[in-house]
Amino acid sequence: MDAIGEYYKLNNGVLIPRLGLGVYQSAEGQETETAVAYALEIGYRLIDTASVYGNEKDVGRAVKSSRIPREDLFVTTKVWNSDQGYDTTLAAFHTSLAKLAIDYIDLYLIHWPATETRLETWRALEELYRQGLCRSIGVSNFQVEHLEELLKNYEVVPAVNQVEFSPFLYQKRLLDYCSSKAIKLEAYSPLTQGKKLSNRVIIRLANKYGRTPAQILIRWALQHELVVIPKSVHRRRIKENFEVSDFEIAAGDMARLDKLDSGFRACWDPTGLP
Repeated sequence: MDAIGEYYKLNNGVLIPRLGLGVYQSAEGQETETAVAYALEIGYRLIDTASVYGNEKDVGRAVKSSRIPREDLFVTTKVWNSDQGYDTTLAAFHTSLAKLAIDYIDLYLIHWPATETRLETWRALEELYRQGLCRSIGVSNFQVEHLEELLKNYEVVPAVNQVEFSPFLYQKRLLDYCSSKAIKLEAYSPLTQGKKLSNRVIIRLANKYGRTPAQILIRWALQHELVVIPKSVHRRRIKENFEVSDFEIAAGDMARLDKLDSGFRACWDPTGLP
């Protein structure tokens, strides 16, 4: 199973790269621009940003300077809570589009299932999708109950649900539900923000396969058929995270990794939201 250079087909037929670069907590300015430029240079084609990250302009500059044909790139951004609602989401989208300096966005996500506004926000995303301003629309941090609510009220099924996902947060119920609805699950913080890289099971498997702990975590997510967006601004790690196509974790070792689930979250917890 070659993870690199391959794509998943989303529920609307759009192709999304299986592995990309996230820029959460990448500093505004040169740091983000340099990281994205290097990632594109070595073969990444999916870049994931968000309005709240404050670095959309830097992503846009790196995309432009890469001279890679726009149709070969996949750019994701997201609407933050303070902009949710119908009219405010439409305005936020156009602000993001202008900052990125591109003609369309490949995937536009609701960043968080804000209780009072998420349904109206989704109505705005459907309108943007109908206008052809984004090729796909989806959600982030949505749990099963949030998705059920959305599907009950609207026609367009989210193409993607981006959530925190790792062996230490193996959200199997959510993964199974999304699979049953043809919603592609996308893993952010697949490396647990470095907090579990020294786990003894991870270290043992890294030694067994001659890989780094980060590569084991990324490969695990890919073999669960997730889109994976590890974040780094360091050239060595950006390259390391991309070099996971030439090995496969055996079924028994996948099962061992699955059993590491402890509900550990490196980021926020959306499970208590009504």
